Amino acid sequence: MKKAILLLMSVQFLVYLGFGIIIPVLPEVIVQQGWDDIHVGGLLTVYSLASFFTAPLWGMLSDKVGRKQLILMGLIGFSLSFVIFSLFIDNLTILYVSRVVGGLFSGALYTAVTGFIGDMSSEEDRNKYMGLMGMSIGLGFIFGPAIGGVLGHYSLQLPFIASAALIALLFIYASIVLKEPEKRKDSRKRAIVPKGAGKMLQYRVRYLFMFSFLVTFMLAGVEATFQLFQIDRINITPLQIGYLFMFSGFVDAAIQGGVVRRIKNGTETSWLIGAQVITALGMLLFTLTANLVVAGLALCVFTAGNALARTCVVSLSSKESGGQYGTAAGLSYSMDNLGRILGPLFFTWLFTVESNLGYYISAGIAIVSITLIFIYKSSNKSLRLE
Repeated sequence: MKKAILLLMSVQFLVYLGFGIIIPVLPEVIVQQGWDDIHVGGLLTVYSLASFFTAPLWGMLSDKVGRKQLILMGLIGFSLSFVIFSLFIDNLTILYVSRVVGGLFSGALYTAVTGFIGDMSSEEDRNKYMGLMGMSIGLGFIFGPAIGGVLGHYSLQLPFIASAALIALLFIYASIVLKEPEKRKDSRKRAIVPKGAGKMLQYRVRYLFMFSFLVTFMLAGVEATFQLFQIDRINITPLQIGYLFMFSGFVDAAIQGGVVRRIKNGTETSWLIGAQVITALGMLLFTLTANLVVAGLALCVFTAGNALARTCVVSLSSKESGGQYGTAAGLSYSMDNLGRILGPLFFTWLFTVESNLGYYISAGIAIVSITLIFIYKSSNKSLRLE
């Protein structure tokens, strides 16, 4: 495997590990400082907002200055965001600034890495490389909360210092190993709404994108409120949160690696319906939390349903794209970001109203979202037919 691909995988892994590492630490910071719980959602939301809306600008810049330069710039900025967070952990305004900085430069890294792969790969091997990037992102999401919880047990600043140091080392390695790729004539900078999206959204695949948004919306809401809820219920610690997220991460991996690959073509909609029923069950189990075992069980049940839904809907969307895989992937990415922007803020607000409310509403959303699958199945306006 090319050294460049390994390095790009490392970049993606650390970007999403950096997103996840804050999950078990942030609520503890907010509680210890006595700030309003809504800021948990706010600090998660501004990160996604900054990443989402500046990605097209980074795309244009990467075309001008080069992929390698933008990756190096992104690594410096991303590392700096963690340093700022650790140094000013008791200053809410600066914490917001650090999250905006982190979101800005994570957007730069995502755009530059995607462009780098597009430049260095052919049509035949591009899907393979994109799959490796997806795997790296998934591993970052799995291990981020776990590492954040374990290191946060010793010091709330330690996860951010460790992340900054790792990213700084990666910067040194990247500056030596990465060589600027030759730009391909067919390479395109990433836009917020991918080219061809308007046409694709005229077909029934649009119901799958709406479904995908709701799946991520609920996931982001759980990530934002789970620890606040468990602090209120069982006085959970960051270390315990880290272990729970680590265990649920293995459940996620088991679902994607052991279950999803056995799903037969044409049966995806049945699995999606089942996934949402499992998700709703997990949401209701959260409200019954009385000890660490029930909290872990609820998280694992929810994770199983959510992982199954996420993977199946991406696969089915790709099959419904009529060969426009890039457009479908871009729309899925946009829906994912939109869910991560709106989910944390909405569900932390619900938590401040009543602690169980978000989980009851999420269970309802999971069940109601099944209607999108039935609408999708009943429609004949499919790109597969063209």
